[in-house]
Amino acid sequence: MATTLLPLLLGFLTGLSLIVAIGAQNAFVLRLGIQGQVRLIAPVVAICAASDAVLITVGILGIGAILAAAPAALVVIRILGSGFLIVYGLLAARRAMKPAALTAAAKAPTQRLGIAVTTAIAFTWLNPHVYLDTVLFLGSVANQQGVHERWWWAAGAIIASCVWFSALGFGARLLRPIFERPSAWRVLDSIIAAVMIALGLRLAIWG
Repeated sequence: MATTLLPLLLGFLTGLSLIVAIGAQNAFVLRLGIQGQVRLIAPVVAICAASDAVLITVGILGIGAILAAAPAALVVIRILGSGFLIVYGLLAARRAMKPAALTAAAKAPTQRLGIAVTTAIAFTWLNPHVYLDTVLFLGSVANQQGVHERWWWAAGAIIASCVWFSALGFGARLLRPIFERPSAWRVLDSIIAAVMIALGLRLAIWG
């Protein structure tokens, strides 16, 4: 039992340390949760967690070596991802600058499921750092755990992703009383705009 619990715990803690940060994906999930978009939170959380699971598994299976040997693929992803982040950041900045576009959380307009799903996929798969963190880093660390232990380690990292995104999406509703004020939305969207644009420029300039 101990031989399986230890790699499971280590994988959980390592995975959690990588995803618990202010990033584009987390900011998007957080905003949906605060808005109370219940119909959208579950599929978006599922997409984020399932994507991490797929990428970690792919890394363990050795695809990371192929990805490392094809840097051109990451360049294309980096260009597309940086453009997407900058545009999304500018849209957030526009929301923050226009009080008329800010609504109380309880009256937030329902977004379309297709748009939310597409945005979640874009935030996940157009970020080259996702591949570096999951396929290359987590995949390589998992493969150092041993033939059998690596899958327990990977399971821990995948569980961490599921726990984090679920807590972020469904737990954000606790912040809704604060975001009944348009000024709170102004602050949140300003932070989101700064994070998105900064990440986009960083990808475009430094990769």
